[in-house]
Amino acid sequence: MSEENTTLKLDYTIKEPAARVELVNKIIASTDPDKLTPRYLEIMADYMIFAMDKQERAKKKILTDNHMVTVNKRETSFEGLIAKFENGEDGIYSMITNDKNIIFTPKISITPQDIEVVPGLKQLREAIEDLEKKLPQASGRQKYVIKKSIIEMRKDQYILKNSYYQPIHITNLTRTFSYIPLIEEIQVEPNGSLDINGFSLLIPEHVSIVLCNYCKIKQDTWDRFDSDARYVITDLENLIEKHIKDRYPMFYDLIIYKIDGMTNENIQATLENDYGVRHSVEYISSLWRKKIPKLIAEAAQRDWLEWHFTYEEYGKWKRCSRCGRIKLAHNMFFSKNNTSKDGFYSICKSCRNAKTNKNKQVKTINYKGVNWAR
Repeated sequence: MSEENTTLKLDYTIKEPAARVELVNKIIASTDPDKLTPRYLEIMADYMIFAMDKQERAKKKILTDNHMVTVNKRETSFEGLIAKFENGEDGIYSMITNDKNIIFTPKISITPQDIEVVPGLKQLREAIEDLEKKLPQASGRQKYVIKKSIIEMRKDQYILKNSYYQPIHITNLTRTFSYIPLIEEIQVEPNGSLDINGFSLLIPEHVSIVLCNYCKIKQDTWDRFDSDARYVITDLENLIEKHIKDRYPMFYDLIIYKIDGMTNENIQATLENDYGVRHSVEYISSLWRKKIPKLIAEAAQRDWLEWHFTYEEYGKWKRCSRCGRIKLAHNMFFSKNNTSKDGFYSICKSCRNAKTNKNKQVKTINYKGVNWAR
């Protein structure tokens, strides 16, 4: 590069920083000091720095803007991420792909089909439209509150969609969840299966949503007796006390630990100390988000079937030949058997499962300090 009225000539074919520094020193030594204006010195400085910058970039020692984007995605500390999620590690595991080194940045849109299929989404959209109609007439603080509510409710659209479809990317619900009417419609199909529409604790994914946001929903609805979400929380608590506490004590304790805000690492150590089992933090998160919600939802389905065929519709009942209890003649209680008269085995599922688990247990004897199977 050359400049008018000066002998300053910079050779840009030189790539090595040291060679450029040497050339700049020669130019300065051979140039009249009066001609070394700030502008010329700046040009020479850029000439040297550019080579150094390029060399450092090649060694990846300089964090460019593009590199910083990658760093922010890949090198964020695990503890830092946990601090950003209400549900701690669960918020991270729910965003991880099959490759656990990659975290999703999903691109999501709301489609007309989503509005019809996703429970609560249609009602939420209608609530947003109502607020948008009120916005032009509002002023002052009222206008600010309406705007803020619209923004939060628009976010909830994506939260509801992500919570409904698999994989579940986001489980945090905002305050507006307590204002959404949670309509539940259940029908029994001819084959005995349940057709469930709306938000229902009979659906495992919906149980997972409420569990992962239990504290927030509980707090937001404690004084809202008109909120559907308040009674969802009450129903969930009753299901846990009735079906999980005594039958699955470890799962019950895990629920308490998670609601109390314990991390998966602390839960791992506590369960190992109390129950003598050590589960990975990923498995603990899976229990919390999938296994336990499934158990609760299945228990809710059994309760609903018993209520429906007792009070709403005449049902067929049969006595288990092993435990002697009378139960509904339905696939939720008895396994199907095409060779029997009523199409079900005479022993209920609970007794059959108990026998299977007992047969799986291996008896051991201790001989010279070693446990031997027999």
